[in-house]
Amino acid sequence: MNETSSSVRISVLEKIGYGLGDTASNIVFQTVMMFMAFFYTDVFGISAAAMGTLFLVVRVIDAITDPVMGAITDRTNTRWGKFRPYLLWLCVPYAVIAVLTFTTPDYTADGKLFYAYVTYTLLMVIYTAINIPYCALGGVITGDTEERVSLNSYRFFLATAGGVLVAATMLGMVEWFGNGNEQKGFQMAMGVFSLLAIVMFVISFFLTEERVVQAVEKTTTFWEDMRVLLSNDQWRVIAVLNFVLLIPLVIRGGAAIYYLKWFVGREDLTSWFLTVGMVSAMVGASFASPLTKRISKVQAYMLLHLIIAIFSIALFFISNSQLVLIFVVFGLVNFFGQMTSPILWAMMADTVDYGEYKTDRRITGLVFSGALFTLKLGMAVGGAILGYLLAYYGYQGEAATQTPETITGILIIFSLVPAIGHLLLLAIIPRYKLNKEFYNTIRAELDRRQSNEAKVPV
Repeated sequence: MNETSSSVRISVLEKIGYGLGDTASNIVFQTVMMFMAFFYTDVFGISAAAMGTLFLVVRVIDAITDPVMGAITDRTNTRWGKFRPYLLWLCVPYAVIAVLTFTTPDYTADGKLFYAYVTYTLLMVIYTAINIPYCALGGVITGDTEERVSLNSYRFFLATAGGVLVAATMLGMVEWFGNGNEQKGFQMAMGVFSLLAIVMFVISFFLTEERVVQAVEKTTTFWEDMRVLLSNDQWRVIAVLNFVLLIPLVIRGGAAIYYLKWFVGREDLTSWFLTVGMVSAMVGASFASPLTKRISKVQAYMLLHLIIAIFSIALFFISNSQLVLIFVVFGLVNFFGQMTSPILWAMMADTVDYGEYKTDRRITGLVFSGALFTLKLGMAVGGAILGYLLAYYGYQGEAATQTPETITGILIIFSLVPAIGHLLLLAIIPRYKLNKEFYNTIRAELDRRQSNEAKVPV
């Protein structure tokens, strides 16, 4: 067995270093999840329907950029590895574009909509360019499946810490920097977060190491790699899971502000509400590894989404006067929700090894880029559904009041609609077949191939 891939145990410091990369990514990702819809409709000044179309249209570009970026990273070779260098090369452009996306120009309505399309598209492109190699990095730090769950538990704990930071401070910074001007406030707050992201990406670069390499090197074309990817039946299961999962996450996350403002009637508690959700999620991420040591990843994933669906439905029946219960149930939804993330990403990394086992071709970057494309496609569909449902229920941005029908619609969007998405996942996950015994067989065979390759005289 290869000491540098399958049997090595990762230090806590390296796990923290890897996790800080997702803290940096999540500062922007969670800002988009929690505030982008509200920013566009109530601050930037476009309609809910236009926002929904925007989220959907931008995904067309991801259909090109995601697989291309994955193929580029698979063919990158530097003294730092294939994936780590991108954290260093792209952290500054990533930060600059994030600020531009949350900047409101003094344009006409059509001009502002065009600006939104350009900046949001650029944000998604640069997010692709830095996040695909970052995610792929998690698949080459270790080849041990249990260590991958542990590594991703650290990752999502620290990623959610970024979400906690955003939830707890964004609106306060908007108020402080803007002094009544929310447009300026969002721009300046994003500037602060972007500077933090640069620092964290640099730390992540220096604290991590790539260890897992292809057992037998092959030279292939992009289209050959795409055929390899699409022939990987276990990757296809993960891709569908990613797509379906992000729809309810985006809908719930985007609707939370509307829910607090209009259904609960306590806009002043928005930061506290979002912070409770993020802190609960951060704690939940740390429980994924202990859970998968007791039951299989598939069983754990199914159980968790069933629990999330039950609590999501419960939110529909809680009256707006039961503040404590609302906070508790929302916290539980996020606690169990984030427990699923390390499990899903560990399964994704396992599909890379499975694909190499079947084809002798390791396409780590393309596997993660393809999965991220389906994830972002789910984000787009979720964002579009959110916008269209808000429009369907008659939501008026910047209005002083909303109709009772609109407020009921917001409650449905926040609770019942996400529950449907979580229940759909229960029908998909049983198709994932890489249990511990099968995976250990795969890993042993890959280590054998690598060992034989090393013995061949040059």
